[in-house]
Formats: sequence, C-alpha cells, structure tokens
Amino acid sequence: MLSSADSFRWIPSEHKSRNMPTINQLIKYGRRRKSKKVKATALRKFFNAKDRVIKQLHAPFKRGVVTLVKTMTPKKPNSALRKVARVRLSNKQEVTAYIGGIGHELTEHAIVLIRGGRVPDLPGVKYHIVRGKFDMTGVVGRKQGRSRYGTKAGASGPAAAKAN
Repeated sequence: MLSSADSFRWIPSEHKSRNMPTINQLIKYGRRRKSKKVKATALRKFFNAKDRVIKQLHAPFKRGVVTLVKTMTPKKPNSALRKVARVRLSNKQEVTAYIGGIGHELTEHAIVLIRGGRVPDLPGVKYHIVRGKFDMTGVVGRKQGRSRYGTKAGASGPAAAKAN
C-alpha cells in the first residue's frame, strides 16, 4: 500500500526543470526506484478453460504446440541461419522460440516446453525451447555442457537407444 509520502515523491519528469533535485527535495521526497519491465510476458499468463478467461500466474516454463519451424537471419553484424519455431502455448498465446544446439528433429504439432531468455541478434525472439523435454530431443553426440542441451551421460542420442 502506498503511503501519502510515497505519492508525493520527487520525480524528475513531473518537474519543469530537468535539473538535479536539491538536498531539501531529497530529504522530503527521497528517490523512487524505476520498476523493471518484464520481457517474457507470455510466461506470466495462464488460460482458465472453465471460465474462459486469461489470468495472471507467473511460471518459469510453459508447454506448447509447434505451429511452424523455420530459419531466421540475425541482425546486422552477424550472418547465419538461426533455427526458430512458432509455438502456441497452453495459455492460447503464440510466440517465437529459439531452438538451441546443433541439429533438431522438430516438426509441426510437436509438443515442446519453452523458457524465457531472449536471443540478442534475433528481433522478437524472447523464448528458448528446452531440449530433451517432451517431443524435443537432446543434441546428439554432445559431451560437454550436456544439461543445457538435454543430452544424457554416455548416450549419443537415438543411435545409442536403438543399439540397446
């Protein structure tokens, strides 16, 4: 709850002069912290199917269905073909998510898990697909940094599973 002192704090944008506050203004009003803006907004909503309404609920991951798998080219100094997927989440929102790692077997209608985390050189890509969960396989033949790419210890992907 905001107290009466909080509502009359000194804010530079509300004053005509863009100068620094005086000592007396700082003593009387203090400084107000700028609130951080949330970038991954799709992870903060959930769809209540019974009441057919979207409500706020913070979640670290969301499940979704892939609607499109494509490649994108990065922003100016970089050059590559980055693999991305359009995903319709369980809260009925559609987002673009990045597919990390070398190689993937993702197709349309696959069920994936997404997490927050933007890709700096791809505009509009604010989510990552979690490797090794649901229909998204881990990176084949990966030996180092396996947990980020969903690779099991000692196994080298689908080829090792078929041999056993």
